[in-house]
Amino acid sequence: MTLPGPLIAIVGPTASGKSALAERIACELRTSVISVDAMQVYRGMDIGTAKVPEDERTCPLLMVDVADIDQDYSVKLFQHDGRTCIDTLLDRGKVPVLCGGTGLYLNALVDDMRFPAGEMGGRRRTAYEQLLADKGEEALYQLLSTRDAQSALLIHPHNTRRVIRALEMLDEGTSYAEHHKGLKQLEPVYDVRIWSIDVERSELYRRIDKRVDYMFAHGLVDEVKRLCSCGLTESKTARQAIGYKEVLEALSGQITMDEACEKIKTRTRHYAKRQLSWFRRDGRVRWTDVHDPDATAARIVVDLLS
Repeated sequence: MTLPGPLIAIVGPTASGKSALAERIACELRTSVISVDAMQVYRGMDIGTAKVPEDERTCPLLMVDVADIDQDYSVKLFQHDGRTCIDTLLDRGKVPVLCGGTGLYLNALVDDMRFPAGEMGGRRRTAYEQLLADKGEEALYQLLSTRDAQSALLIHPHNTRRVIRALEMLDEGTSYAEHHKGLKQLEPVYDVRIWSIDVERSELYRRIDKRVDYMFAHGLVDEVKRLCSCGLTESKTARQAIGYKEVLEALSGQITMDEACEKIKTRTRHYAKRQLSWFRRDGRVRWTDVHDPDATAARIVVDLLS
């Protein structure tokens, strides 16, 4: 059976240069970039998510600014809306260029992943949701990692619903990893060519630090203050995003703003390591550097056309 496509996916850790490379490829192919990022979907979360500013985009950027800050925009919703964008481009004879670092969201788009609505309520779930609200997604994910490391490796830290479900399964005497042994052998639903950017670790960390400093210098704190009036502090999902969570802590007096800056750098480095681990488990991924973005883009386009 011939799968619909082709699609190009440019993935990799944060601050590796994905957006610039994806834009170059999309311009070569005269198509659009589809963002594959769990937080760029939210309107107003621009600086902290490193969203390419509208006036700097060289091609259409889809799947950004599709949800209000107080909306719990799930991966299930992202899958539906993202596939609509993909199918629309394919129907027009265009090659969709996916770009982002949220591995779960990429798999949700290109693989046969199904997300049940789930049931709300119950004492255990309420307790885990309270832990999430009080201490954030990192603490929730760490709890799962401590109790069941194998299951934690299969779940993205941002997917708090699934983390909570895995904890509930442990309480019921079942391991998520055992129950989902076939997760790594997901059936693709599109013909996708996945490229990940490979950056030497020390250089990646240098870029991360530089990006965080840039965010603070260009209005991250004011952005967070503005979003507070739009429901950021009440949001179950958006307020946990790296950058926003720490600035909120500083604004509430829990830490200083300098401490918030350092925490963001540290958490972003840890997140980048998890991103790399996720993509290295996917045997379809081909690795490339971007010392010369134009040459890399040209090479990927030639590979696609051949």
